[in-house]
Amino acid sequence: MSLRRLLLHLMVVLVLTAMVTAGFWQLHRLNEHRSQNALVAGRSQLAPVDVDDLLLTGQTFDEARNLEYNTVLAQGFFQAAQEVLIRNRTYQGSPGFWVLTPLRLDSGALVAVNRGWIPFGVGTGDLLVDYAPPTHLVKVTGLLRATVTASGLQQADPSDEVLSEMARPDLARLSHQLDADLLPAYIQMQSQSPPLVGELPIPVPSLELSDGSHLAYAVQWFLFAVVTAVGYGVVLYRLGRPGDPLG
Repeated sequence: MSLRRLLLHLMVVLVLTAMVTAGFWQLHRLNEHRSQNALVAGRSQLAPVDVDDLLLTGQTFDEARNLEYNTVLAQGFFQAAQEVLIRNRTYQGSPGFWVLTPLRLDSGALVAVNRGWIPFGVGTGDLLVDYAPPTHLVKVTGLLRATVTASGLQQADPSDEVLSEMARPDLARLSHQLDADLLPAYIQMQSQSPPLVGELPIPVPSLELSDGSHLAYAVQWFLFAVVTAVGYGVVLYRLGRPGDPLG
């Protein structure tokens, strides 16, 4: 066997291995997705509980992450002066912000509440007063969500200034500029009582409990592997005939 043919065999084996590995990785992601969907669906069937019964100010973010997707109730006063916007959020294809507003509980602690989405271009300056939270006592219901931090090559928010906008709901960073202890998870608000006046902010839609595209991608990768293997078999057959230039 010539060196050229050996290198060709090796290249095809590597390509096939990569394709099959990608297919199984998509199946693994599918199983993870289904497990998360089952967790969300199961916890959504549970009765709402007071956020004070689940979270404590001394809990770690990892401990709070284990409580994610529970439906919780929280009662208190929104702290509009400490509100921040989470940028680069979309709603039905339109760019905008999430409005993250601390709610002061009876205990004096704060819990961050994602009140919903507002469109880009009207979420800064004086126009934000149009979407200001109520000043009276409110009771909010929503999903408990975990903090989000910068990962990989993502840039973290500056740590040495008071921010009016953040890249993500990073609760550790947010806590640096608040006047009280912050609970280690935030609430993705679904409703409030008394009800919201006006159409904005728009509540963040509930999680879509679907399989996503992982299965389709897995099938594609496996089909690519089959086509490559069959195609290479045809090439080998033709190369095996008299006059093979790679023999």
